Amino acid sequence: MKNILVPVGSSKNALSNLQYAVDFAEAFGAKLYVVQVYNVYTKAGTMIKIDHILEHESLDYLNDLVSKVNKKGVEIVVRALKGKFIDTIELACKVADIDLILIEPRTYSVDDELFLGKTSGKIIKQMDVPTLIIPEGYTFKPVKNILMALKSAIIRKENVLSPLKTVKDRFSAAVNLLLVKTPYYNEGDFNVNDELSEIITEITKSENPSTYYGVLEHYKIRNPDMLCVVRRKRGFFMKKWENNTIYKKDFDSKLPVLVLSGLK
Repeated sequence: MKNILVPVGSSKNALSNLQYAVDFAEAFGAKLYVVQVYNVYTKAGTMIKIDHILEHESLDYLNDLVSKVNKKGVEIVVRALKGKFIDTIELACKVADIDLILIEPRTYSVDDELFLGKTSGKIIKQMDVPTLIIPEGYTFKPVKNILMALKSAIIRKENVLSPLKTVKDRFSAAVNLLLVKTPYYNEGDFNVNDELSEIITEITKSENPSTYYGVLEHYKIRNPDMLCVVRRKRGFFMKKWENNTIYKKDFDSKLPVLVLSGLK
């Protein structure tokens, strides 16, 4: 894990989230890209060009934020980027060869009823880059116990497990695999291949309406300090989001959530 991207908004937790990102990057010897995306909506008859003003304000904000964290020797690159949010973040990920996006649940939203706001939700729902969701105010600590929840262990993509394997190896963490039999179960879904088997410490099987309910059932038993789920068409989050947001009544986590790209 060499390059980590942190999109920054204006939430009250931006500083604590950035400090976690620095601490996490230090553990892996990674470079940190701290970015803010701005857009310009012009009006007819407007004569003043404000692009440079918004860019300057974004850079000032980011540099001030970075000045307040303990950098711990981590290389931090600050960028203010103009464009549509997802398109711009996707381009930044390609240009900087990003291995992981680290986000806070509510980058801009102040609605306390939300677990993920619209901006963070877009990253999870619309992008295919591995993402780590950090709870608000969460302090970094080594990961020792990971609960990975899947409804199908079939893997067709190459390197999709790399982020999980990297975290496991770095912290010598145990990875407990929870296979959840849902109404969408197909024969062979619980066949664990050699690549996944090498990562897993223990396997548990359950039957629930969804992967999420399986996690709720086994969450306290396993007592993990990181949850790992997979982004897919009928995956852990997809059906919960109509407008790129998710409410705490539908899902909440006090632990970091590692979201891998789809396995297939």
